[in-house]
Amino acid sequence: MYLGVDYYPEHWDKEMLEDDLNNILELGSNVIRIGEFAWHMMECEEGKYDFSYFDNIIKEAKNKGLKVIFGTPTATMPAWLAKKHPDVLSEFEDNTKRVFGGRRQYCFNSKTYYDYSKKIIEKLAEHYRGEEGIVAWQIDNEFGHEGSDICFCDNCKKAFREYLKETYNNDIEKLNKTWGTVFWSQEYNDFNEIPLPAKTITTHNPALRMEWERFRSISIERYAKMQVDLLKEILGEDTVVIHDFSGGYFDKSYDYSKVAQHLDVVAYNNYPVWGGQREPIPNYEIACGLDFMRGCKKQNFWITEAIMGAQGHDVIGYLPRPNQAKMWSYQAMAHGCNSLMYFRYRGATKGAEQYCYGIIDADNKKRRKFYEVQNFFNEMKKSEDVINSIINSEVAVIYDYESMASFRIQKQSFMMDYKNEVYRLYRPFYEKNINIDVIPSYADFSDYKVLLIPAMIVFKKEFQKKIEKFVEDGGKIVFTFRTAVKDYYNNLTLGELNPTYYNDLVGAYVEEIESLQDGQDVKIKGVGNFEGINGSGNVFRDMLKTTTAETLFEYEDPFFNDLSAVTLNKYGNGDVYYIGCGLDNSLMDLLAEKIIKDADIDFIESPQGVEIVKRVVNNETYYFVMNHTSENKELNNTKLAPYESKIVKEL
Repeated sequence: MYLGVDYYPEHWDKEMLEDDLNNILELGSNVIRIGEFAWHMMECEEGKYDFSYFDNIIKEAKNKGLKVIFGTPTATMPAWLAKKHPDVLSEFEDNTKRVFGGRRQYCFNSKTYYDYSKKIIEKLAEHYRGEEGIVAWQIDNEFGHEGSDICFCDNCKKAFREYLKETYNNDIEKLNKTWGTVFWSQEYNDFNEIPLPAKTITTHNPALRMEWERFRSISIERYAKMQVDLLKEILGEDTVVIHDFSGGYFDKSYDYSKVAQHLDVVAYNNYPVWGGQREPIPNYEIACGLDFMRGCKKQNFWITEAIMGAQGHDVIGYLPRPNQAKMWSYQAMAHGCNSLMYFRYRGATKGAEQYCYGIIDADNKKRRKFYEVQNFFNEMKKSEDVINSIINSEVAVIYDYESMASFRIQKQSFMMDYKNEVYRLYRPFYEKNINIDVIPSYADFSDYKVLLIPAMIVFKKEFQKKIEKFVEDGGKIVFTFRTAVKDYYNNLTLGELNPTYYNDLVGAYVEEIESLQDGQDVKIKGVGNFEGINGSGNVFRDMLKTTTAETLFEYEDPFFNDLSAVTLNKYGNGDVYYIGCGLDNSLMDLLAEKIIKDADIDFIESPQGVEIVKRVVNNETYYFVMNHTSENKELNNTKLAPYESKIVKEL
């Protein structure tokens, strides 16, 4: 287990190094993370490589007993490279270049940038080959963050067209037919006529835009794989290679899980609050992000940036209250993190991140935050076996990259936000303190009891087969509105009732649909065992006609009162729920309780705002207990102060 800090010694006078490392040791650290933004220091002019500065940092760290995680510096190109080769700079949608001065301005499809990236990585890896002080290598920094997942430059245009040629076997007529380019006279005679989906009047073909989303993801994955392969070729296959993913996956134009398959360990930069936010995001959203990271490879992960101070580039956000940031670190460990570094040791006094506060502020004084980190590290060292244990989940949320992309392309409702539909299904199970995996649609899900599948609008035949087998064998699944409406190419299916090819499984089909906007909630009422229970739905409504399914809730609507809002179908030995609208929290809670009971899933009741995560080590049970509130809480024999967190053997 690695516990430590993100340290940028190049930001400080050399005379500060000794005291800094001593303070980092005093925290209880055993690792520092360095190098990720220092390309110019390593190559101040083209071809003039000098790693002596970091040689000294590593030497001094080793003398103190500190290990090193070293980052490839490709997220921040040097000025000389941008000046000499402006084609490496990515472009906004209007073809304005992203000028040198920020970070991640490079284009993932620039051959020039590939070549320079390879050179610096090769020299760096060759220089540190055999260096025992380096325990892991981090590639780049936060791929796709801050809009860097999108580029509209000529490199991308050329690469996109090559991607399409390969995808459609160089057959332009096949592409025309598949996309339906006859619509609006958009037929192409040649692949070189195909545009990038930049701004135009109305919109581009949804099939073109879907291929663009796939291409963006492949572009980043290919660049990541190049770095991983190069490091392992030079340093050996047993070299630990990580990447520090940012939050906000559900809004990114690339599939984190595909990049993760090339890594040894998934790492995550966990920021529950950011600049300008008055309060942190809800605790279930934080937890879902952690479970998502664990689900990328179905293994424990690292936190490479944990928050301790207030954050922001130009506008500063909420200050974590005493022990609140420590509690978020406990939460990370509870959800599968087994190594953690805080961002950053000392807050910067110069540059764009002066207001990203660290453990120590610009005044260089040890105060509350320093001792909060020290306390956390000391507590974690006493529970390493618990932290390294495997999390076993009986419930999984399944997300789908193409479906996320489809809703980015055509929202269908101004209220539609894919991540909110993930949270809608995740939250009620989380609040029962049930372990949940968040996994991609191509992952193996055969061992779960319950699958929660939000708005998987893109139909996939192989997925359908696996889902049917899962239910036949006794599994329970929850579909939601707009399931299986589009084909692989993002086109509607002709001659098929929705959800496409799932009618028998669901025991119902969609008779009518309606997009719901802000304030346009629809009333629904319970039937049978749910009679007398009323609620509401938003975002969208699929109005269902049942065949073999039982209606649990129906729309309270004089025009559509014979159509169902929520159904349950028995199929084989399992159950299939279809939720036709964005259910309110109270009804989601009721459905979750029924599913939990019917699936015989263990859960733990706790006061509102208190999270409990169960772990088992050598047949002994431990509980992570976190108070997410500013109030005192009590759980059986356990008392919790505001934002207190602990590991206990008995509740």
